[in-house]
Amino acid sequence: MALIHPEFTIGIEEEYLLVDRDSMALADAPEAMMEECRAQLQDQVSPEFLNCQIEIGTKVCRNVGEAREDLKRLRSTVSACAAKHNLAPIAASCHPFADWRDQKHTDKERYNHLAGDLAGVVRRMLICGMHVHVGIDPPDRRVDLMNQLSYFLPHLLALSCSSPFWQGQDTGLSCYRLTVFDNLPRTGLPPRMESFGEFERSVQALVDLEVIEDSSKIWWDLRPSHQFPTLESRICDVQPRLEDALSLAAMVQALSRMLWRLAVKNQRWRIYDRFLIAENRWRAQRYGVREGLIDFGLGEIIPMAGLVEELIELLQDDAQFFESASEVENTREMLRTGTSAGRQRQAYSEALHAEDDQDHAMRAVVRHLIEEFHADL
Repeated sequence: MALIHPEFTIGIEEEYLLVDRDSMALADAPEAMMEECRAQLQDQVSPEFLNCQIEIGTKVCRNVGEAREDLKRLRSTVSACAAKHNLAPIAASCHPFADWRDQKHTDKERYNHLAGDLAGVVRRMLICGMHVHVGIDPPDRRVDLMNQLSYFLPHLLALSCSSPFWQGQDTGLSCYRLTVFDNLPRTGLPPRMESFGEFERSVQALVDLEVIEDSSKIWWDLRPSHQFPTLESRICDVQPRLEDALSLAAMVQALSRMLWRLAVKNQRWRIYDRFLIAENRWRAQRYGVREGLIDFGLGEIIPMAGLVEELIELLQDDAQFFESASEVENTREMLRTGTSAGRQRQAYSEALHAEDDQDHAMRAVVRHLIEEFHADL
């Protein structure tokens, strides 16, 4: 049988929160704004579960160089349409001070069904994520790479953390989003599977019981996409900075090709028990890039700086293949400046020191997020 060379095309999906430019509080998306966004972006924009959310998705791109222009256009268009209604998008996974109890879900059949099916759990879904699709064929290869790529999900999460605050409180976590999302069923790290057929049979068992309609209700951190011939990474918090989003996407694309190169040589990345990977997932969620992750081969906790350097070296050939070496190497700068979670805490601390007013400081965090969103546009 001839070797099928995956295309490794990528697509990036991002979810944003809409805020009032005066109060910095969440605001519902006006229908006129959504209509204008759809007129300019067609099916690349859509409402999300909550009225205060909006989702965009890039076209299928060869690499992050192509994705950059499309993502910049999408962000710019949403921003311009929102500004006409005195609103601004922010790309953070949790709003710093909003109360989920005050939010209403979008009146759409899928979301109405979710609200009825998942009850009080889904009402707390005031969170936003970033998803990266990588085109991989055949389907069995998709599942094989899912098993191996799971090892690196905590690394991606640690670099992406943008949700330290929840309902006006510092949670002490770098990524609070996952504590909310993990309350849903069928979330977390993907199970190890031997084939795409096994994945299909597992999904079909739930479909036959009318528990779910299809695999779009499987919300693992990494999954075979329901819509596309892709492996979909869902672990990352959404990024305020455009370039950071592109670096994470470049990393996912390069990791996928690196693991594929191993596979065609009858080699593979060692697969560790989900229990062990989950410990690194928690460390990333709690500390971001501050405390490092466990290297199970060495049996040591390695600082993120060391892990990032290892990844850059490991992915050198693949980053060059995709012409994304600068984006992959930008992860060093992400470490130097810290995650969005750290920058949000700094903005809060500086504002609190200046005014000694917690509400003022929380609003300052949102202003900071608006500024970062627009910095690269």
